[in-house]
Amino acid sequence: MKRIHFALLLCFATAICFAQGKKDLDLRDVIAGKFRVEGIQGMRSMEDGEHYTRIINNKQIKKYSFRTGEEVATVFDVATARDCNFEQFDGYIFSPDEKKILIRTNTQARYRRSYTAVYYIYDIRNNRLETLSDGGPQEAPQFSPDGHQIAFVRDNNIFLVKLLFGNSESQVTEDGEFNKVLNGVPDWVYEEEFSMNSAFEFSPDNNMIAYIRFEETEVPMYSIQMWGNNYPDMYSYKYPKTGERNSKVSVHTFDIKSRVTRKVNLPVEESDYIPRIRFTSDPTKMAIITLNRTQNKLDLYFADPRSTVCKLILREESAYYIDEDALDNIRFYENNFTLISERNGYKHLYWYNFNGGLVKQVTQGDFEVQRFIGWDKVNNSFYFEANVDGVTQNAVYKTGKKGELINLSGVKGTNSGDFSKTFKYFIHTHSNISTPPLVEVKDNTGKTLRTLVDNAKLKTMIEEYNLPTREMFTFKTSQGITLNGWMIKPAGFSASKKYPVIMFQYSGPGSQQVLDRWRMGGQGNGIGWDHYMANQGYIMVCVDGRGTGGRGEEFQKCTYLNLGVKEAKDQVEAAQYMGTLPYVDKTRIGIWGWSYGGYTTIMSMSEGTPVFKAGVAVAPVTDWKYYDSIYGERYMRTPNENPEGYKAASAFTRADKLNGRVLLVHGTADDNVHLQNLAEYTECLIQLDKPFDMHYYTNRDHGIYGGNTRQHLFAKITRFFLENL
Repeated sequence: MKRIHFALLLCFATAICFAQGKKDLDLRDVIAGKFRVEGIQGMRSMEDGEHYTRIINNKQIKKYSFRTGEEVATVFDVATARDCNFEQFDGYIFSPDEKKILIRTNTQARYRRSYTAVYYIYDIRNNRLETLSDGGPQEAPQFSPDGHQIAFVRDNNIFLVKLLFGNSESQVTEDGEFNKVLNGVPDWVYEEEFSMNSAFEFSPDNNMIAYIRFEETEVPMYSIQMWGNNYPDMYSYKYPKTGERNSKVSVHTFDIKSRVTRKVNLPVEESDYIPRIRFTSDPTKMAIITLNRTQNKLDLYFADPRSTVCKLILREESAYYIDEDALDNIRFYENNFTLISERNGYKHLYWYNFNGGLVKQVTQGDFEVQRFIGWDKVNNSFYFEANVDGVTQNAVYKTGKKGELINLSGVKGTNSGDFSKTFKYFIHTHSNISTPPLVEVKDNTGKTLRTLVDNAKLKTMIEEYNLPTREMFTFKTSQGITLNGWMIKPAGFSASKKYPVIMFQYSGPGSQQVLDRWRMGGQGNGIGWDHYMANQGYIMVCVDGRGTGGRGEEFQKCTYLNLGVKEAKDQVEAAQYMGTLPYVDKTRIGIWGWSYGGYTTIMSMSEGTPVFKAGVAVAPVTDWKYYDSIYGERYMRTPNENPEGYKAASAFTRADKLNGRVLLVHGTADDNVHLQNLAEYTECLIQLDKPFDMHYYTNRDHGIYGGNTRQHLFAKITRFFLENL
C-alpha cells in the first residue's frame, strides 16, 4: 500500500475528533504532561506521629496536622530564611531531633539513582542556612542518630562534618578514585540492580561509621562517545557484563574517636555480593546481607564493628533466584527482624528473633505480600501491602490481635499507604482502572479523615476530551494458561467496525503492567500516549505474560534460564486472541515496548508466527551477553553455565524469522542498555537482508529525554504506526 503523508493522517484524525464533538487531544500536550496526575511532593512523617511535612512549589516546607489537616507552620521558606542564596530547592532531610534540615539544591544526576548536590544545613530555631561543605558538591549525606554529625561522600571518599565543633570537616577514607575504588557509594551495577545509592551507616551510639568498599580496578571498561565538541569526548566507566569480573567488595568500620579503620572479617567468596549493611539498635550488632553470585542464597550476618567477628544468623535459599526486593523488606527491631520469603510458593512475611529463630509466619495463602510497611510495637501489628483479592488488586493491611488480616483500604483497585511514625494515621492513595488517584488521610482503623488530592481537574479533562476508559480482560493460551490484559477502545467505538491494534508490554521478570490502577502503560501517569493513539482510531492493549509478577513463584520464575522465549510466545498468542475478536482487524496488529519491552517486541516479531504487521523497540537488549552481570545472571546465570539458554534468548538466533516492519530506537549515551545491542543487531539484519528503520538520539541515556527529545520520540513512534498500521 502506498504510504499516506503523516500530516494528512493527523488532519483526518483531528477531523474525526471535532466531528464527534469533543476536544482534540494534542500529542505535544500529552508528552509535556498537561494531563499529569496531581500528587503530594516530598511528604515526610514527623517523629511525633501527629504531623507531616511536604514541599510546596520547591520553595517551602510546610507542616500539617494528620488529624485536622490544618497547616501548623512553615518550617522552611527560601524567601525568609537567613543567608539563603537560592530561589528553590530539590529535597530535604530532617535531623533525627528535627532541629535541623539538610536542604538539597543544584542536583546533578549521574546514573539512575545517584546524584551529587549542594547541601545546606538549615537551623530551624535560628532560621539560618550555612553550607554543608565548601569543598565541592556532596553525595548521599546522612545525619548521625544524635544529629550532631553529618557524613557524606565526595569523589568516592567519605567525609565527616561535626556540627558541635564549628562544622569541622574531616576525611574518613583516602583511597577513593574514579573507576578504581568507591567508598560508601555503590558501583554502577550495584546501584542499578540492587536499588541503592548509599553504602554507609552510622552506628546507633554515634561512634562508628560502617561502609562498603568497592574495588573495581579489574572490572572491564565500557566507553560511550559523547558528541558536542569538534572532537567527540569519551565517557568510560566500569560495567561488568554477564560472566565478567565484578567489583571486589568488603565491609569496613571507622572509629570516629580513635580514627581507626578496620576490615570486617566476613566469610564470603570473592565473587559474592554485599548489597546491604544495616546497624541494628545494638551497636555491637551490625547486619550484613550477602548473596552468592548465582543469587540463589542469601545470608544474614551480625558483625561486631570493633572485633570484626561475624556470626551467621539466617540463610535463605531458592531453587531459582532470590528477588532483589527481598533486601529492603528485611527490617530490624529491638529483638526481632522481618523477612519476605517465597519458600512456600508465594511472597509472605516472616518474623525472626536475633538468634535466627523463626517466631512465626505472619501471612499465608495464595497471595503475595508486595511491600512490608512496618511493625507497631505498641499493638504488635504488622502493616503491609498485599494482593489478597487477586493478582490485579492490592490493598493496605494490618494484622489484628489474633493475626487476622484487616483491610485498611476498603476499596478495590490499587492502594498504597504512607504511615505516621506511630502508625496512628496514614496517607492513603487509591486508584482503579477508570479513576485517577485519590489521596486521603486515614486513621489506623481505615476511617477516612479528609481528602488531600481528588484530581478533580484531571477528571474534568477526561470528560472534556470524551476519553474512553480501560477495560480489563482475560484469555487462555493454547497451553491453558489464563493471562490478564487491559484494552482501551477508541471513543465512539462500534463493534461493527474493524480496528487496528497496538500492543504495549514490558514483560520483564516480576513486573506488572496489568493492574486495576490509573496508570497508562507506555507514557506517564495521566492521560498518556495510549489515550492519544486510541483517539487516532487504535485499540490499545497490554497483556502480562508468563514471567510477570503477582502470581506466585512458579508463574514468575518459569522463564528462569530461558528469558524471552515464553514471554514472546504469550505476546504472539495475545495478538492471535485479539485477532479472533469481531471488531479487530487481524491484519493490522502492532507491538511496542521499552527496554525489556523492546527486547520482547523483537523476540515476539521473530517468534515465527507472522502476526505482527509493525513494531517499535525502544532501547532493547538484543543478547544477554551484552547486559550487566547482576541482572543477567540472576535470571540466566553466566554464558558459560547456560550456553543453550543464552542462544535461545538471543534476538540474533531468531533474526532470520523477523516479520513485519520494525522501528529500532536507542539513545547513544545509554549507560544501561548499551547502543552496542542495536549496533550489532542491525548489522545482523543487514546481512540477512531484513528491512528495518532505526533512529538514535544523540547523547541521550536509557530514558531518552531532555529538551524536545520525548516529544520527537513519541511523534516518531506515532508516525511509524500511522504509516505502517
